[in-house]
Amino acid sequence: MDWVTGLVPGGKENYNSCLIIVDRFSKSMRCLPCHKEDTAMDTALLFWNNIISTCGVLKIIISYRDPKFTSDFWTNLYDMLGTKLDFSTAYHPKTDGLAKRMIQTMEDILRRFCAYGMEYEDHEGYTHDWVTILPAVQLAHNTSQYSTTGRTPALGEKGLNPLLPVDHLKKNLLTIHPTAKDFNDMWKRACDTAAKCIAEAKDYHKQRWDKTHIEPDFK
Repeated sequence: MDWVTGLVPGGKENYNSCLIIVDRFSKSMRCLPCHKEDTAMDTALLFWNNIISTCGVLKIIISYRDPKFTSDFWTNLYDMLGTKLDFSTAYHPKTDGLAKRMIQTMEDILRRFCAYGMEYEDHEGYTHDWVTILPAVQLAHNTSQYSTTGRTPALGEKGLNPLLPVDHLKKNLLTIHPTAKDFNDMWKRACDTAAKCIAEAKDYHKQRWDKTHIEPDFK
């Protein structure tokens, strides 16, 4: 887990950062809007309400040595819960390798998505920005098939692929509420943009990996 900071303030709470959490087994991702100025307590509540509440207590958490994660409060809290805290060390293959590459790719996806500066104003005058449509990135990523595993992160995590809004969209309704149509159009564009950002980021990082990675010679 790690933060993406320096984002354009968005949402009613003026969030300027995002906490990215990736499951190493399934590669499923959670994107949680937050503030760069959040305390360790704020982060603990965010983690509890969005991760522990749905996934249960984790056996291990890999993170960088951020002051929030190395604070007495955070370390003691997870000591009590029986969670091992594994702090990544730069260039150390055990903790920094796979976790770092996954987080870097997720950060690239998120920055590409936010860079589009998408804002939507519905018929009732409400404005929606990246904070509102951020779940589209999470949904698009978790339902994209990984070439290395041959399955989607959602399938690896939950054992099934969730149905997408487009799978059940009814186009021949007699009446359509204008704000409902706005909402549906917003999510469709957000999901399409998220899918594009994911494809671009994965292709970019694959090219970087292919240029620097040398296959071992077993002769």
